[in-house]
Amino acid sequence: MDFPAIMHEYFRGERIESLYVIAPLGILCVAFGAGLLLTERSAFFVGVAVPFVVLGLALAGVGGSVGLRTSSQVAALEQAYQTNAATFVAEELPRMEKVNKNWPVYLTTWCVFAVVGLLLRFAVSRDWAHGLGIALVFFGGVGLLIDGFAERRAKPYTAALSALRG
Repeated sequence: MDFPAIMHEYFRGERIESLYVIAPLGILCVAFGAGLLLTERSAFFVGVAVPFVVLGLALAGVGGSVGLRTSSQVAALEQAYQTNAATFVAEELPRMEKVNKNWPVYLTTWCVFAVVGLLLRFAVSRDWAHGLGIALVFFGGVGLLIDGFAERRAKPYTAALSALRG
């Protein structure tokens, strides 16, 4: 097992997803929502636009910050691993176990977004609710996709950390 290669693969995927998917998608969502707010005034379009701006800002911020910090994080982790592998594992494994314990919470949140969105779209007779519902379904799907990839990256890295612990 080449642990440094596994670690680099994990963080390379995190960086790529953050900088080439999450942050650009966030920027596009903000632009889309802002464009709707500037050109359309109906309740439906406002219902779509507001979550696109708010959640788009969140995506752009999270994607940008995670992507930009990853290189320095990897350098620090690599240094810690080379200095004292046992101490590195004692610190990094609990962090990754915590990350992995949060996947059900994240995935449930995205499912709730989608279900609430569907309810707003089909059970509420208001134009703003229809727009908001569509936006929530969209972001629920985006969240499931992003965290689905992230979870699949995290599990092998965590397994490699566990194997190092012995």
